[in-house]
Amino acid sequence: MTNIALSLSAAPWVLWVGGLAVVTFLFCLPRLLGIVYIPHTQVGIIEKIWSSKGSLREGQIIARNGEAGYQAKFLRGGIHFGLYPWQYRIHKEPLVSVAEGKMAYIYARDGVPLEPVQTLGRTVDSNHFQDAFRFLEAEGQRGRQRGILREGVYAINLALFVVITEERVFSGPVRESADRYESWKAQLASLRAFDPVVIGSGGLRHFQANIGDTSASEAGAPPSLADKIPEFNPNVDTIGVVSIQDGPTIGSGEIIAPEVKAIDGRDHNYFQDPEAFLQLGGKRGKQLQVLTDGTFFINRWFGTVEIKAKTLIPIGYVGVVVSYHGAAGDDTTGESFRYGEQVEAGHRGVWRSALTPGKYALNPYAVKVELVPTINFVLRWISGQTEAHHYDEDLTSIDLITADGYEPRLPLSLVLHIDYQKAPSVVQRFGDVKRLITQTLDPILTAYFRDVAQTSHMLDLLTKREEIQRRATEELGERFKRYDINVVAVLIGRPESREIAAGQADPIETLFDQLRMRRLADEQRATYAKQEEAAKQQVALNEAKAKAERQTELTQSAIAVQIAANRGQAEFAEAEQLAKKQITLAQGEARAKELIGKGESSRIAQVGLAEAAVTLQKVGAYRDPRLYALNVFADQFSKSVQPLVPSRLFISNAGSKPGEVQGGGGNVLETLLSLILSEKAGINLQENTASSKPLEDFIRQFTGSGSAGNGDALKKASPADVEKAGGRA
Repeated sequence: MTNIALSLSAAPWVLWVGGLAVVTFLFCLPRLLGIVYIPHTQVGIIEKIWSSKGSLREGQIIARNGEAGYQAKFLRGGIHFGLYPWQYRIHKEPLVSVAEGKMAYIYARDGVPLEPVQTLGRTVDSNHFQDAFRFLEAEGQRGRQRGILREGVYAINLALFVVITEERVFSGPVRESADRYESWKAQLASLRAFDPVVIGSGGLRHFQANIGDTSASEAGAPPSLADKIPEFNPNVDTIGVVSIQDGPTIGSGEIIAPEVKAIDGRDHNYFQDPEAFLQLGGKRGKQLQVLTDGTFFINRWFGTVEIKAKTLIPIGYVGVVVSYHGAAGDDTTGESFRYGEQVEAGHRGVWRSALTPGKYALNPYAVKVELVPTINFVLRWISGQTEAHHYDEDLTSIDLITADGYEPRLPLSLVLHIDYQKAPSVVQRFGDVKRLITQTLDPILTAYFRDVAQTSHMLDLLTKREEIQRRATEELGERFKRYDINVVAVLIGRPESREIAAGQADPIETLFDQLRMRRLADEQRATYAKQEEAAKQQVALNEAKAKAERQTELTQSAIAVQIAANRGQAEFAEAEQLAKKQITLAQGEARAKELIGKGESSRIAQVGLAEAAVTLQKVGAYRDPRLYALNVFADQFSKSVQPLVPSRLFISNAGSKPGEVQGGGGNVLETLLSLILSEKAGINLQENTASSKPLEDFIRQFTGSGSAGNGDALKKASPADVEKAGGRA
């Protein structure tokens, strides 16, 4: 019973072991029958354990003719027959995968040994290392290969080849130390060798760890010059300098391998085809040809690439090229120039023609470009100050000793210009602009101003600065012309004292104080003169203001005076004309009156004679003139408008005696009344002479012949005249 129980309790274990044995048998049965399955993501590396053809020859690792060992041919995905386990060992290895935009490097374990001048195995036609048999038959070389793998998936015999990608190392079934491959992988990773070389798109950052700091100064530009020019970016405006690690070496005395030209249409495609490069005559070392903008898949085992900034010649500069490569050229400077030789472009030496402003893809290992400013630039001999070009960073103020014992420190600036055609000569003479300044301009300028100070007083340096500047510009300009440099201007700053002990007065400041006081006195005198002139101007201004305030009146009075003068002149002229007119009129009128008077007098005389004759006739008819006069009076009295009897009675001659006739004392009426009364009384008036005179006077008045001429004519007229006149009448 006990034995039966033990057997029953052991039955599950037996069953389990038996089942496992059955499964193992079933699993191993295909392999025992020589059947092998290879997944499609793997390849099968065949290792032949024994062979009737014997073992490999010495030095061989891969069997090509069925010898024992790793076979050149390998198995692809699928089921394979006849591979019995007692003769073959199958190693399943993954397919080699290279990521997009990446590269993979190949190491061959077997093949023809490398030649002494080789570092990499030559590239043979082996379908990108996927045909190991063809690789070996084409005498592919063992070691690191010139060929690379681009992105994609490859079925490679990893017993022959080791593939190094960025992700892993495909070393295959060969049992060896993997440290070597891992170190290669780390080295390639540090060079970013799994990435293509990118030029002109931030490639400088990709290779910063490899090439160190690259700045614009390496391209020949002054410090910080590239930073100030936005159109130039050293991270983008780049070139690639290639150093080839395989092939024959360059000739003795050469430092740069010459550019490899295409022949019969075959080109090495910017070092991406190593075999073509070497077959076209390429040599190892730094290459003259550089990589410009673009992407390049270059085997970093074959050629390393340094990213450098392009050579920038900014506006206002020219680039003098000093070439380290090329054949020796003929000197173009002539016998008179004894500072070296200048050659044509492409030859070794200083190129005769300078590069104009622009960007150039120049190999900095083959040529050196010295920037020479062609615009006016300033150098400051001022301690602690420097310009952006840093040419004057080693210059300081000049220590002087004047003729009167002062020890000033003179700051000054120098404005220079270099002819662009003379720039190669300047570089040939001095090497570069910095050496020109420190080794030539500085000592000449310092010595010149020290000589000037020794013959000048301190006051001259302060007050005659313009004259000293002008003279220095002329004299230094003549000196610097010998060195192909044009002096534009010499500018002197304010002299300063050197270090002064504590408690001591600054002598230059004391002199300045005296000058200030003197200047102040001059200014005060000028101020007083100006004030005096201003006072005079103030008086003139006040007068002008007063005149301006009374300007209307002055204008009116001036106009009135002018009007009065014009009026007086007009009146004077008018009076003169009137006087002339009146004189003329008076003369005419006088002449007319004279003529009229003469005529009138002649007429009146004739009329008077006629009337007198008539009157005499009438008087003769009355035989008594008084009767005639009384008749005339009566006739005139009858026509009078006065009343016959006056309303008032006036009595005259009240004092005369009755009957006495007053001669010449009464009026006409009294006389007439007296005559009438005398006639009525029978008084003979003809005999009374006293009474006849008044009658004659009355007749004379009444007849209108009161003038002396008429009366005389009446008295003197003879009877014949009267008769004659009466006849005419």
